[in-house]
Amino acid sequence: MRARFFTLHFSFLIVYCLLSTAYCFSQPKLVIGIVVDQMRYDYIHKYWNKFGTDGFKKLVNEGFSCNNTNYNYVPTFTGPGHSAIYTGTTPSVNGIVGNEWYDRETRKPIYCVDDKTVITLGSGTDAGKMSPQNLLSPTIGEVLRVSSNNKSKVIGIALKDRGAILPAGHNATAAYWYDASNGSWITGTYYMKELPAWVSDYNKTGSAKKYLARQWNTLLPIEQYTESDADDNVCEQSYKGKEKPTFSYYLDSLMKNNGGLGLLRSTPFGNSFTKDFAVETVKKENLGKGDAADMLCVSFSSTDYIGHQFGPQSIEVEDCYLRLDRDIADLLKFLDQWVGKNNVLLFLTADHGAGESVPCLQKKNIPAGVLDEKTVSDSLKKFYWRTYRDSLLMKVLDFQVYLYKGKILGKKLSIKKVQDTTAHYLMKLTGISDAITSGAIQEQDYKESIQAKVKRGFYPQRSGDVIFVLKPNWLEDYHKGTTHGSPYEYDTHVPLLWWGYHVDKGSSDESITITQIAPTISMMLKIPPPADCRTSVIQSMLK
Repeated sequence: MRARFFTLHFSFLIVYCLLSTAYCFSQPKLVIGIVVDQMRYDYIHKYWNKFGTDGFKKLVNEGFSCNNTNYNYVPTFTGPGHSAIYTGTTPSVNGIVGNEWYDRETRKPIYCVDDKTVITLGSGTDAGKMSPQNLLSPTIGEVLRVSSNNKSKVIGIALKDRGAILPAGHNATAAYWYDASNGSWITGTYYMKELPAWVSDYNKTGSAKKYLARQWNTLLPIEQYTESDADDNVCEQSYKGKEKPTFSYYLDSLMKNNGGLGLLRSTPFGNSFTKDFAVETVKKENLGKGDAADMLCVSFSSTDYIGHQFGPQSIEVEDCYLRLDRDIADLLKFLDQWVGKNNVLLFLTADHGAGESVPCLQKKNIPAGVLDEKTVSDSLKKFYWRTYRDSLLMKVLDFQVYLYKGKILGKKLSIKKVQDTTAHYLMKLTGISDAITSGAIQEQDYKESIQAKVKRGFYPQRSGDVIFVLKPNWLEDYHKGTTHGSPYEYDTHVPLLWWGYHVDKGSSDESITITQIAPTISMMLKIPPPADCRTSVIQSMLK
């Protein structure tokens, strides 16, 4: 009996060790990163009762929800958001300080993914002259490719070029984005010499035109949209050529005055168009069926365009999310059939949130306002003439003030003093809560505060001389609809849902920063985190 016990025990240990070894060296076959552009955390709960069972609810009910995930820097824009998610670090390290920044040498803005050295593939426009050359840090996908000796495929997809390019990284297999000139998915020669035949064939189907031949009505009877304001209100911006921002929208008749095929971006069908192409990409590239883990980075951009135009309390935004819920359900069903849920590691988050529409707040007697960038610029120009008898302002761009340092030194002035007087003056402008000089940002060790968020979003070679922060519920330039970019929770708090491979059902209210996504995925892939990543994994989810 004793010998039999030891035999059984030894056999169990062998099986356990084999299973443990298999677990330790296993990987998901396919990683899917979903970024929903401008999705606030509260949208999941706000629209919960309207969602179906197989989209957002499936991710929440079957997966793991990190309920307290925030961006730990400003500005909260698309380019920086996608970069932070996939590099695991902030703009102070990865260099993507905005969707664009000002170049003092050329005296022109630099777009975050602009690259004039490459050629467009898929159209005759310059829309493909893009690459990740301005991203200074490696992404998860880059590490995955290196770790697998380039056996892994890493692909980025989004209507927005920056939403496809920045997540995929520098040595991606491909990145594809939308060109409104011909309604096609395009890329650039940074990635390949010619567009794959399957992409060209897909473009020939004219999918974009087919979607725009539709009429945009509410998915449900309009009286059921009780989570939103009235359809006709002062907070929304209508399409050009339409008197009121109200349903229904006849898209084919709106195309002429709203960017032609570019109108697709500002409809919920832009998300469906993206989902369709994502599924096609998985099939044609055979993702998840190779010897190494593959990665697909998908960004749903139409939520941002619609959010900017109509604001978070609109029926249009609600309808967009109800339709996105169905798109996500379709994608989850496909992935389960393609490789199986247990072989897919999927996460869903957002690149930023959004503020409330100013007119919506004001009509409820809530303090709010709009400060136009031109107002700040004109006011500073007058201030410099009064104070220094010269124009020392180079540019005001996205909460950043760029100064003519050459002029300042030529007048034998102290750059630090001019920065200080600029910050002091900005603090007097209505709507500005704080202004911080680049000198102070680099010298001070701020604790957890708005100033600390500004510091994490600051990169000396690209950021301005003075960075200013608006008061809560103040927006820059948007008198209707909404925008983002602030350090407040409505812009920083985003959903983070996990589903699939080794993801147990559950949730956590643990405080998480957006930069913890990258090391967590790296841990689950059993690869090193991106080189510039300095944050910890999400312990509550891994447990």
